[in-house]
Amino acid sequence: MRKLFVMLLWVSLATIGPVAAKTPDDIRAATEAVDTAAIAAENADNWLGHGNDYREQRYSQLDQINDDTIENLGLAWSFDTEFNRGLEATPIVVDGVMFVTGNWSVVYALDAKTGKRLWKYDPEVPREWAKMACCDVVNRGVAVYQGKVIFGTLDARLIALDAATGEKHWEVQAADIKQYPYTITGAPRVFKDKVIIGNGGAEYGVRGFVSAFDVNTGEELWRFYTVPGNPADGFENEALERAADTWTGEWWKMGGGGTVWDSIVYDPELDQLYIGVGNGSPWNHKIRSPEGGDNLYLSSIVALNPDTGEYLWHYQQTPGESWDFTATQHIMLADMEWQGEARKVLWQAPKNGFFFIVDRSNGKLLSAEPYARVNWATHYDMETGRPVETDRARYQDKPEFIRPSSMGAHNWHPMAYSPKTGLVYIPAIDALFKYGDAKNYLHQWGHWNLGIPLEQDAAPNHILAQLMLRQVTTGSLLAWDPVTQSAAWSVPYQRPWNGGVLATAGNLVFQGTAKGEFRAYRADTGEQLWSFDARTAIIAAPVSYTVEGEQYVTVLAGQGGAFGLVAGYEQEGGIPPSRVLTFKLGAEGTLPANPEKILFEAPLPEAVTEEEVKKGRTLYHEYCSGCHGVDAVSNGAIPDLRHLPPVFYENFDAIVLDGMMRKAGMVGFSDVLDKEDSRLIKAYVLTQAQEDRKIRETPSWWMSIKMVFFKTVANILGWIMDKV
Repeated sequence: MRKLFVMLLWVSLATIGPVAAKTPDDIRAATEAVDTAAIAAENADNWLGHGNDYREQRYSQLDQINDDTIENLGLAWSFDTEFNRGLEATPIVVDGVMFVTGNWSVVYALDAKTGKRLWKYDPEVPREWAKMACCDVVNRGVAVYQGKVIFGTLDARLIALDAATGEKHWEVQAADIKQYPYTITGAPRVFKDKVIIGNGGAEYGVRGFVSAFDVNTGEELWRFYTVPGNPADGFENEALERAADTWTGEWWKMGGGGTVWDSIVYDPELDQLYIGVGNGSPWNHKIRSPEGGDNLYLSSIVALNPDTGEYLWHYQQTPGESWDFTATQHIMLADMEWQGEARKVLWQAPKNGFFFIVDRSNGKLLSAEPYARVNWATHYDMETGRPVETDRARYQDKPEFIRPSSMGAHNWHPMAYSPKTGLVYIPAIDALFKYGDAKNYLHQWGHWNLGIPLEQDAAPNHILAQLMLRQVTTGSLLAWDPVTQSAAWSVPYQRPWNGGVLATAGNLVFQGTAKGEFRAYRADTGEQLWSFDARTAIIAAPVSYTVEGEQYVTVLAGQGGAFGLVAGYEQEGGIPPSRVLTFKLGAEGTLPANPEKILFEAPLPEAVTEEEVKKGRTLYHEYCSGCHGVDAVSNGAIPDLRHLPPVFYENFDAIVLDGMMRKAGMVGFSDVLDKEDSRLIKAYVLTQAQEDRKIRETPSWWMSIKMVFFKTVANILGWIMDKV
């Protein structure tokens, strides 16, 4: 019956002539009506807040596209940005106008029906600031409020634009980048005429905080620091004075960390603000706080008074965190019955692998159960609210393989909840990481400040390394029942770093994958019903809205982000432009083929010893792998150092040391590297290039035999690692 209704709707819409394009006055009138009440209300036709409304459940009440009609879903339009890096933004849609961010914090206003660009604003982020961004030049979206489009920039500015024209209203420097390497990649939240934004930079030695600004003027209203500073300077408030008792040593000299780089949630029912606080800086607890201590408010959910920024309560998920186990992941607000009592709660599935239910009125832990494989803790003591750690957790005497990895069991990719099924849908990750002590990873200005090595064990060649990676690093779409605290169903993926999730009233769950598919599943069972070849990885979360009575689903496609760069997953063909993809019933749009990949042959390396290549590998992973990929295998969006035009190798020192390509984002490293270091890195890269050339020149029949051998070895090693 629903299918017949939709068919009739198509026919009726086809008889209606084209509607006039939105004028600036139309856009201004629509966006000026977006305020706290509008975002809090149920508005199925638009997507007004980052998580749709303040509950951030990412659920759409629209059901025109449903488990019966999904087979007729097709591409309505696509919009290409000027870049080909990772896209992470959630679009905001107001009465047929879409506002979205791309790479380098560029903002676009698009016609939500056709994809036509209405305006573009480029904040002109200096390309060299990419060095300060741990996790790609990404941005997770804008906020729209009272006729303004508000967003943060990679170089830590907060900007408000006229929603109708894209002209700038105001701009403020939200964090001091003259002294510290702050970035902003998260989406601001807006309510009660305030804009709330945090920042990133814990990997580089900063002190985290969250700030509130006046939505009309940009004036700073309050600031809450998440970790204490130097006690000699005094403390900003009593909460930080108490927190200082949980730190030891001279933590403030290394930053402390605790950046609020993603989840910020306003609760209009209780009039509270919840922030998810990040990891320590450096990661290694033994270096950061040598005599121990919980290190508040790292890896915590903190509740604040939204009007003053005053501390209300906190719950710390990972005391003394030492693994990059942030609590910045997606926070949802919900009402549920718990042990016979109605409770207002928040749900979170953070990096550390446990699904938390917390009473949001007072911060009391109600439940914490593992939603993924973990070996750092066995369970949570419900009396104390603390994890019971395993013997290996602190990697005290030797390096240890810890599960989850620093990537987490769930990263920034948003989860979703369907009130129809009662399930939370989590983009889950299964991975492990070798943690150990490394004092050489303690740089502060523009270099890793981790205290553990990024370099993992080497494999004989990059093919075996990639196969091993796929054996021990996978993903899934996990449907989690928060009432029973157990999995309802799960869809496995060969790769992690799959996209955020959207649930709809049509009994559907939408998610993009790391392999480049956009998929729809039946929300109650997990059965896959539909897919679309996006031709590049999708890591962002979809949204749904209507224009002129038709339901649309939009998702951003672009390979990148932290793991997207480091892992070096190569796309078939060349990397296409990062895109906005929009779907509706009955559409039949297609995408062009990906551009051809151009591989330049690198010169032979100079005569070097095996020990020199090993040193070059260590230096490469310390300074280069975060952008150019593990084992020098790039995903293609960032240049693959094994396949550069000859002129790059001829000017290797000038690029690596002197910053010849600074304006393109490749700064110089002469502050930490010398010519001998550059020579060793080049030797390692060229050695990897020759190994890749030999593999590509191997006859196909012999390569097939080798692949069987490689896969067998990878399976055996993967089985062994799987027992960790």
